[in-house]
Amino acid sequence: MSIAPAESIASLSSDLFYDILRRLDGPTLANAACACATFCSISKEEKIWENVCSSMWPSTNREDVKILISSIGGFRKFYADCFTLIVNKEFTEYQWNEYLEYPEEWTEAEYYGDIDQFESISPSDFVSIVDIRYKDKIICSKVLWGIPNANGFNGWFYNCPFRIDLLTYAARDDEDEGEVVLSVSDGLPPVLSMEKERKDGKLWRELRDGLRLSWIVVNKKIKQAANLASWSPLGGQRHWPTDKDFVIRFGSVLSAKDILPCQVVECILIMKFRVVRTEGDGLQTMIKLTELSMQLEDMEGAHVNGRNSLLILKEALSCRRSKNYSEVLESCHLYSKVQNELKEEKMRNESRIDRLCIISGIAAFLTFWYYIL
Repeated sequence: MSIAPAESIASLSSDLFYDILRRLDGPTLANAACACATFCSISKEEKIWENVCSSMWPSTNREDVKILISSIGGFRKFYADCFTLIVNKEFTEYQWNEYLEYPEEWTEAEYYGDIDQFESISPSDFVSIVDIRYKDKIICSKVLWGIPNANGFNGWFYNCPFRIDLLTYAARDDEDEGEVVLSVSDGLPPVLSMEKERKDGKLWRELRDGLRLSWIVVNKKIKQAANLASWSPLGGQRHWPTDKDFVIRFGSVLSAKDILPCQVVECILIMKFRVVRTEGDGLQTMIKLTELSMQLEDMEGAHVNGRNSLLILKEALSCRRSKNYSEVLESCHLYSKVQNELKEEKMRNESRIDRLCIISGIAAFLTFWYYIL
């Protein structure tokens, strides 16, 4: 039996190469681009990266989002910026020792930063592109243009705690077409009763292990984008504030250098689900997304105001990132550890001050009565 000689790869059609590469995911496509000059040339095609982005983030399929991505450098750049996640491990002992001695003489100009720099930032410059997956299935895609209720330079937004809420109150409480629900058909375990769920926690574990969040923030003016989520949950609470609520927390650690005394803040992304139906009467278990929000907190857990939040978000778009998601989670857990140590140290200091005040009071009392008697 004769065997036909294998043709060289160079003799194959470029259309065939294109058809092969367009089926790859982002990391595989990037690796294939390093294989040969032909792959490298084809992998620069914007249409290929548009397909990759739409597969990773279905919200990028919208025409207005496609126009936005094209205006900030294209889908290839967008993927490179947003597939990697923010990593911040600059938690030196020197910084925390400084932070414990919070400067009382911190002036208003130092606290609020450069006014000229702030005036160049507008809430309308920011766009949030959010996608939620459960067990590799997209369950929610939302795009928010600008920051709600942030109109006017002297408005309340700039001095009040910063918060972006992607769900309206109607979507939380009413039955509408825009609600996000999960059921047994999506992979949820059946729940016979909340009492049984409190004991075994199977539904809670499935949510914690199966949910993935991508929250991309784009600044149209400076043409930069970054993913502020940790992809995997950082933690959460079950049965809070009622026995039917599940709170899942994502986030990242952002630099606040030259913006706040604490130098770093935590971007907290909260996702809350509520059990709206359990197994019974022939109906399947169903849970509903009731909250999807972002807020920034400093090392003491205080909410950052709108003015400083805009500055921090702008800086976050150009900070260090990594495609190693375990490293991202490690940096977030390291932040939580240092934050807890800071709180414990603060409590010890307050306890020492309280004891000193009590001892001083007793000494003053005894001294007073010594001279009286």
